[in-house]
Order: sequence, then C-alpha cells, then structure tokens
Amino acid sequence: MNKKVIRACALAAMATIAMTSCNQSNPQMDQKSQTSTSASGVKIAYVEVDSIMNQYQFAKDYSLILQKKGQNIQNTLGAKQQQLQAAAANFQQKVQQNAYTREQAEAIQAGLQRQNQDLQALNQRLSAEFQNETDKYNAALRDSIQHFLALYNKDKKYSLILSKAGDNILYADKAYDITGEVIAGLNKAYKPSKSMKAANTTSAKK
Repeated sequence: MNKKVIRACALAAMATIAMTSCNQSNPQMDQKSQTSTSASGVKIAYVEVDSIMNQYQFAKDYSLILQKKGQNIQNTLGAKQQQLQAAAANFQQKVQQNAYTREQAEAIQAGLQRQNQDLQALNQRLSAEFQNETDKYNAALRDSIQHFLALYNKDKKYSLILSKAGDNILYADKAYDITGEVIAGLNKAYKPSKSMKAANTTSAKK
C-alpha cells in the first residue's frame, strides 16, 4: 500500500486506456498537422503516461490521498500486530513460569487465537477498502482523460491517440507527441472538490 504500489496501479489503468478519436473523418488538414499524418491519411498521436502521472494535478492530488490512506492502514495493522505479539510473548512466559492453571491457559490461548482471527479479518477488510478506493481513482482518472480527449479531438481530429507507458511502444517520433497540450488542457479543466482540497491541505500540514 505504499507510494510505489499506488503508482503501479495508476500506471496500469492508464496503460489500458483506449484513446481512439471520436471523429474518424479528416477531409482537410493544415500544413502543421501533416507532420503527424501517415501516408494513408490516418492522423496519429501519443501521450506519455509518466508525464501525466507526474504533472496532472488530479493524479498528484489523489495519489497523496491514497498514500495517506495506505499509511494509515499500515499503522493500524502494525500497532494491532505488535499488541498481539506482545500478549502472546507474555502468555508464553507465564506458561513457562506455571502462572496459569490448565483451564486458564486454554482460555487465554483461545482468546489470543480469536484476536489473531479478528486481525486477519480487519486486514482483509481494510485491504478491500483500499483496493476499492484505488479502483475508484483509476476509473476517475481514466474518465477524466477520455472526456478531455473527446473534446480536444473535436478540433484536432486525430484518428488514433495512443498511451505510451514505458516501452509498450518501441519507437515513437516526437512529432507525434501531444503530451504537453493534453496535460495543459487537463490541468486547466481540473477543479478539485472541497473534500479533495481538505484532504490534501491536511496532508500538507503534517
């Protein structure tokens, strides 16, 4: 649940975005746009996923929220795990000292087992909540980018816009790179919610 895990989830979601244009027709193109047009007349561009993750404010804001949530989960589980380990160690020590009757030892051991089961259940519940929050973020990130590209492409009229993550595209001419325009447009359109502002303001103060 650390920052690398959050980033990996987001990158995976970004890499699967099918960034196809809404307008396949392109009867006329100006001279500038022809630098990114193939011989068959198909107009192609690509966007660098890493740059979006690093520079799109929505991605940065939500990443901080997930990072904080993941750290809180780790802290909660870690504290309970330490308490349980301390109780188990104390129990073993008392058993060796013959401090309990057989019935008392069995009752305490059963209690420790229940605590362990409760801890495992809590771990599963919090992990599921974190995964749901991550999925929600990925869906919102994907939707915001696709919505922007649909508007952006009304004028640009690209036939295909690819997401370039790592080396999933072995080679791409920089003439096809529209990352800067897309990031600028995304940030201009981004309006953080009150809850988002509050969450990140709290994180910044810590």
